[in-house]
Amino acid sequence: MKILFYCQHVLGMGHFFRSLEIIKAFSSHEVILVSGGPPVDAALPPHVREVRLPGLAMDEDFSRMYSLDPAKGIEEVKQKRVELLGKIFSEEKPDLFLVELYPFGRKAFRFELDPILAGIRRGDLPPCKVVCSLRDILVEKKDPSAYESRVTSILNSCFDGLAVHADPSLVGLDDTFTSMDQITIPVRYTGFVTPKPRPGAGEKLRKALGLGPEEKLIVVSAGGGKVGAPLLEPVEKAFLEKAPSNWHMHVFTGPFLDDDHFERLTACSNDHLVIERFSDDFLTWLDAADLSISMAGYNTCMNTLAAHAPALVLPFEQNREQLMRARKLEALGALEILEEAGLKPDLLIPRMQRIIEKGRGETPPINLNGAAETAAWAESLALNGSGDGC
Repeated sequence: MKILFYCQHVLGMGHFFRSLEIIKAFSSHEVILVSGGPPVDAALPPHVREVRLPGLAMDEDFSRMYSLDPAKGIEEVKQKRVELLGKIFSEEKPDLFLVELYPFGRKAFRFELDPILAGIRRGDLPPCKVVCSLRDILVEKKDPSAYESRVTSILNSCFDGLAVHADPSLVGLDDTFTSMDQITIPVRYTGFVTPKPRPGAGEKLRKALGLGPEEKLIVVSAGGGKVGAPLLEPVEKAFLEKAPSNWHMHVFTGPFLDDDHFERLTACSNDHLVIERFSDDFLTWLDAADLSISMAGYNTCMNTLAAHAPALVLPFEQNREQLMRARKLEALGALEILEEAGLKPDLLIPRMQRIIEKGRGETPPINLNGAAETAAWAESLALNGSGDGC
């Protein structure tokens, strides 16, 4: 079976890496990953090849789209993307078209998606099943009624299935989308999407770092990094001023943190404080950690759960998504929420100490098998013509 997976990340890396984890689960099939956001340095498995559309991204307020190539105007890039996506689809003739987020999000990219979806339905393009790949929580909209009406209209007329990458025992799509009863296509809760740590990987890393049982490893991260400075800088300051001598902090800023902030952070690094932009083995670092400090994006939260790492999270405040997720996980005892006022050294270090001393608690009963369940369900839908919803 041939699968075309469309993923357009515009600010961070979460959408890209969640999509990549799902793609890995289609290991017995040929997958073409169509991307078009800021470049991400990620190893692709042998069954996957990436086709990059000319790059587009959004600013931090999601108010302005811009071309990643300053020499090309936005309309020129859009036209080229439309042509290239249509060409890819016509030549590859996929059996399954997976679309990440749209029509629930990425409205700014309907200029290239709507022609493909309409072409499939009209028969102008090769026939295939179309599935929406959706995360757990939607951001709020200015006109929810109009938004939900538009989404359900596109979903019911152009898609064959909806895969929601969540466990409804923690959060259901109906928590942020009130028109569930208007969706007429199959809906499947797949569980959350995250890789799992390799057995013993965390302990092996601790030994490689030379950390004894009394030494504590704190892993600090900020996703893609574009909005990470308000977390990273005060955490580093608190560590430098107040951390016990047996603490070690490893900071992953994210590849998109601007150079000025990155240089300020690295200027203070020492034997106990290491600053890097990115790790392709982040899950092992979480598995090795005595404490994770991060924002509350989907991927980081689920990685933390998979690694069973004690965690403090500072939710991104621009919309409800991260705070809602963090509150639900905090209610299960899976993490604790950090507020901006709590970043002062005299408050942060004692709280970190308490969580580290408490150690790992019981693992919450949350389904983290989203990648495998998505692949199995979508494969059944594509090959058998139907997929049971639940």
